[in-house]
Amino acid sequence: MHIQEWLETIPAVSVYALVGVVIGLESLGIPLPGEIVLVSAALLAAGHDGINPWILGACASAGAILGDSIGYAIGRKGGRPLLARMGGKFPKHFGKVQIAMAERSFQKWGMWAVFFGRFVALLRIFAGPLAGVLHMPYWKFLIANVLGGIVWAGGTTAVIYSVGVVAEAWLKRFSYLGLVAAVLIGITSMLIVKNRAKKAAERMSATSATVPAAD
Repeated sequence: MHIQEWLETIPAVSVYALVGVVIGLESLGIPLPGEIVLVSAALLAAGHDGINPWILGACASAGAILGDSIGYAIGRKGGRPLLARMGGKFPKHFGKVQIAMAERSFQKWGMWAVFFGRFVALLRIFAGPLAGVLHMPYWKFLIANVLGGIVWAGGTTAVIYSVGVVAEAWLKRFSYLGLVAAVLIGITSMLIVKNRAKKAAERMSATSATVPAAD
């Protein structure tokens, strides 16, 4: 069986469920390749009439929002001891210096730290639990979580799906040259968005690092 024919036999509901679960677990705090899975699914949707990109984006957004919310609840209940355990296992990400800087960022920027964290791979993993540990008001966390989840998951799905559709059309007309051009355009667009979000997050961290912590 040809690979394309095999891909078309995958039930759409399985794709939706896989994307939602993987992104949800990543947002909860488990290091999984959520963005890779989402990008792959969006490209699959571009060449698979049975997969609805709107439903795919909705499932990805729901997984991101729900996963972050569960992570927040776990962090809120686990508190500082949770960070200490995570610091022992992942000192590069949850060390004392990283946690102190993150705490100042959350205290100063609040919901914006959660929002921009969605666009940075490592922050996407522990933004929810960390917000819970630091006792960020849930209503603020929820607003940033929902907006960030929709913009990131929905935006990624829309961009990649559009690139896939254009690439397929160009491929029929201009062979692989059109495909390469379309993919480069899509990658460039994503990198620009991610780079701006990352710089904004870095500026927030750098600014908050200069502010002395409250006694």
